[in-house]
Amino acid sequence: MNSIPFTLNSRHGLPLRGDVLSSDAVSTESRDPQATLVVCHGFKGFKEWGMFPSLGQALADAGFTVVLFNFSGSGVGDNMVDFTELDRFAEDTISAQVDDLGDILDALQSGALPAAASAAVGVLGHSRGGATAIIRAHEDQRVRCVVTWAAVSHLLRWSEREVQAWKERGYMEFLNTRTHQLMRMNYAAVEDLLSNKERFDVQACVRGLQVPLLLVHGQEDLSVRLQEGEELYRAADPSRAQLQVIPQTGHTFGAVHPWQGTTPAFEEAVKHSIQWFSTHLGAAPNGRPA
Repeated sequence: MNSIPFTLNSRHGLPLRGDVLSSDAVSTESRDPQATLVVCHGFKGFKEWGMFPSLGQALADAGFTVVLFNFSGSGVGDNMVDFTELDRFAEDTISAQVDDLGDILDALQSGALPAAASAAVGVLGHSRGGATAIIRAHEDQRVRCVVTWAAVSHLLRWSEREVQAWKERGYMEFLNTRTHQLMRMNYAAVEDLLSNKERFDVQACVRGLQVPLLLVHGQEDLSVRLQEGEELYRAADPSRAQLQVIPQTGHTFGAVHPWQGTTPAFEEAVKHSIQWFSTHLGAAPNGRPA
């Protein structure tokens, strides 16, 4: 697999760090890609977390150009694996994430990324990244196809009492159980959601989505319940949407960080995602015409 690192400046002046992946069989400089896929991590996630490098490799091996990147407010610094930018994590908002994804699309369109421009662009988002992918696709006609893994159906996920306490304190702290860091989020994140209620209504965005949508969800997901995947599916146009429930698995399809190898659930999620993108972006696995 070919992997080319990049750093872009977002429209807000923050670094967007990532990699462009392609199959060893075809060089990113010479190939005419059938489609480019952009992968969005979720809350407290990052492009090197657990399953994402393997997901990127699987998509690249299937013949796609793949962009893995960290949102500018991910909190992960330039070593790509540690949360060393907690001030940026604290200031992150959904507006900023939707803008970041737009900046990646701009860079693809302009040729600023080390990948051939492609008229067929798909986005895959995990958890909160799934909501970001849906919102951007609803607003941006450059996104031709969406796949979500364990996507949330709503973004304001706290009780009125929690939101009031958050407002009074100015921030809320979230424990990262892996690193034992307390990760602060400023109240601006809530203000952003409250001031963009209609824009960030994920189910309304799904209702207005004009592109194919695959919702992949683990049956035993305890972080984002299957009910949320079902809510998104009910909101979708059934002629262009599908809900794929994977039994006996949770929020990350059995994957952990650090990566300890694949699982049957992860492989099934990958298989369905490749099939969906291949069908709806005009590229079959291994880059053969569909």
